[in-house]
Amino acid sequence: MTDVQAILEKVTTKYGKQRSALMPALQAIVKEKNYLSDEDIVAVAKTFDLSTAEVYGTATFYTFLDTVPRGKYVIRVCKTISCHMSGKDEIIEALQNTLKIKVGETTVDKKFSLLTANCMGWCHKGPVMLVNDDVYPELTPQKAIEIIQSYQQK
Repeated sequence: MTDVQAILEKVTTKYGKQRSALMPALQAIVKEKNYLSDEDIVAVAKTFDLSTAEVYGTATFYTFLDTVPRGKYVIRVCKTISCHMSGKDEIIEALQNTLKIKVGETTVDKKFSLLTANCMGWCHKGPVMLVNDDVYPELTPQKAIEIIQSYQQK
């Protein structure tokens, strides 16, 4: 049994094989692998008796369901107007300079990916970034750099 098959078995045991279990399945795979490969999408489609196009469409619609390999640490900077007005461009510039990558790229060592995302629900505390599931509000460029440096030590 492949890792994805084991994940799907666990999800379907908990949620069943109805279409309503599609998101938990996709989220579980991304949590384990950091992205959904074409093979994963096919396996999910077969498990839920859906077309691969439907599964791919769902996966590509949602920002947090990556369909390309990402780094160990996925950094997402909020790109809403609230975070923009609070200085998100300066945060992105500091991260790009520190990591030597642009938004949408992954470092050569596959440790970090830098992305933007729509609202994370922290508009009152912007600018905000996520590193995997960890939320970092009220950022300054210096704070963002220090946070990334702490992950470089891991």
